[in-house]
Amino acid sequence: MSAAPLDLAELEPTELTAAVVARGGQPFNARQMARWIYRRGVTDFERMTDLPAALRATLAGDCACSTPTVLRADRSADGTAKLLLRLADGLRVEAVFIPDTPRMTFCVSTQVGCAMQCGFCLTGRMGLARHLSAGEIAAQVRVLSRRFELAGAAFNVVLMGMGEPLHNYDATMKALRILTDPHGLAMRPQRITLSTVGVLPALERLAGESLMPNLAVSLHAATDELRNELVPINRKHGLDALLAACRRFPVARRRRITFEYVLLAGVNDAPADARRLARLLAGLRSKVNVIPLNEAPGVPYRRPSDAQIDRFARTLAAHGATVTVRKSRGRDIRAACGQLIVDGPQRSTAQQLATALGGS
Repeated sequence: MSAAPLDLAELEPTELTAAVVARGGQPFNARQMARWIYRRGVTDFERMTDLPAALRATLAGDCACSTPTVLRADRSADGTAKLLLRLADGLRVEAVFIPDTPRMTFCVSTQVGCAMQCGFCLTGRMGLARHLSAGEIAAQVRVLSRRFELAGAAFNVVLMGMGEPLHNYDATMKALRILTDPHGLAMRPQRITLSTVGVLPALERLAGESLMPNLAVSLHAATDELRNELVPINRKHGLDALLAACRRFPVARRRRITFEYVLLAGVNDAPADARRLARLLAGLRSKVNVIPLNEAPGVPYRRPSDAQIDRFARTLAAHGATVTVRKSRGRDIRAACGQLIVDGPQRSTAQQLATALGGS
C-alpha cells in the first residue's frame, strides 16, 4: 500500500522548507512555493515555473496541496458573500466575505460545528463533528482571497465562523503561523481577530504566544446566572476567572480586548444589564461590541427594538465603556453572526457525517 501524499497545505514555513530540502530543493525554493500557493493560488506543481523541473517532478510524485471545493456561493443584497466549502472527507463548513470594511474581511471557521452550545447560535445546534486542520483553516483564506481577487491586498481575517478557535488551539495557532508567513499571504497579526467564549486555560496559553492576534471575548451576560444559561462553558469557567484572565492578557499599545455582547430582547438588554457590564469591565483596556441578535428558526430569543438597542449602548457609554453597535451583514443569506450552519437547522452532526460517508 503506497503512502498518502504529503499535504503541503498543512505545513508551516519551517516544515515546508524541510520538506523541500528533503526532496532535493533549496530553502529559497520553499519560499517560491509559498508565493505560488498563497499569493497566486497555484497548487499544480508543474505551473510553478521558477522551480527546477526535477524538483517539480519529485513534488508531483509524492506531494499534494489540498484545497476545499466551493459547493455554493450566495451573495447578500448588501454585498456579503457566503461560501459553502467541501473538505477532503466530504464534510462541509461555511466561510464569509464581508466587503466595504476598511480592509475587507474574511470570516473563517475552525471546526465543523461547535461544542459550545451557546443558546442563540445555530452553529452550536450542530454539535461538533470534528476539528479543522491548520491547512483547512488557512485554505479558507486562500479560497476567499482568490475568489474575490484580493490576493496581495490588505484584508482582515476573523476567526468567528463555525467553531470555537481555542477548543482547536494547536491547529488554530499553526494556521495563523501559515497565514502570517512573509513569503505567503504575509498577514500582519493586527489584521487577525480570534473570537472565543473564554476557554480556560487555552486563553492563558494564548497570552504567552509570540504571534498575538486581536482578542474578542464573547461575553453576552454580566452575571454568572445568566451567562450559565446563554454560554454553558461558563458553568466551568465563570465570569470572575474569565475576566481575571483578560486582565492579565498582554494587550499591545493602542489595542483593546473586544467584548462581544449579543443583545436579546427582554433577556440581557435592560439598562441595569448595561450598568453591570460597565462595572465588570472597569479598568480593562476594552471596548464592547453590541450585536443585536440575528433571529433564526430554532433560536428561542428575539432581536430588541432599535430603541432598546440605542438605550443599551447609550447607557454603557454613559458609564465609561467604549461601545460600538455591529451592523448586521448578510442576514438574508444566513451569513450573519450566529447564523452559520450546514445542512439546515434540523440536520444533526450524525446526519452530516453519514452524508459525507455516502449515507442518506
